[in-house]
Amino acid sequence: MKEHYAIRLSRLEDARAIAGVLQAAFEEYKSLYTPKGYCATTPNEGEVLRRIDQGPTWVATYEDVIVGTVSVVPKDDSLYVRSMAILPAARGIKIGERLLKEIEDFAVAKGYRRLFLSTTPFLHRAIRLYEKLGFERNDEPPHDLFGTPLFTMTKDLPNPSGRLDSASKVK
Repeated sequence: MKEHYAIRLSRLEDARAIAGVLQAAFEEYKSLYTPKGYCATTPNEGEVLRRIDQGPTWVATYEDVIVGTVSVVPKDDSLYVRSMAILPAARGIKIGERLLKEIEDFAVAKGYRRLFLSTTPFLHRAIRLYEKLGFERNDEPPHDLFGTPLFTMTKDLPNPSGRLDSASKVK
C-alpha cells in the first residue's frame, strides 16, 4: 500500500465512506469516550455532508477506496483541524503525515497563520504525530467533548514569505 495511495479533496459522494472510516478508526477507543462524545467523533453520513459544506475535507485513497480523512474549518486567520482518521489497516505508512501536510500547504497558500485541533489524551499515536509535525499543547478550550476530556494543540504557520516571526504568530 505504501506507494499506491493518493490524497485528494473529497466529493459529496464520499460522505458515506468518510463516515465509515471515522467509525472504523475510532471503534477501538469507543469505551474511552462518553456516548455523546463518541457520536460527535464518528458522525453519520448526513453530518459528514454538513461538515464538507463547512470547509475542505481531504481523503486518502488506496485503489480507489478511502482509507483516511481529515477536514478543516476556517476560524478567523486560523484553520481548525478535525476528523483526522486512518483505517487501522492503513496506519503506519505516513498517510496521516501526508494529510496534515496537505492542510498546511493549503493554509499557507490561503494566508492562514495558525492550525489548531482538539484531541483526547488517550489518542497517543495521533498526539505523537501532531507533536512530530510541530503542534504544541496549550490550555485553550475546549477541555471536554460531552464529558470526554480534550486538550488543544496549535501550530503557527510561516507567513507567505516563508518566515515564521512574531508578526505572523497568533496569540
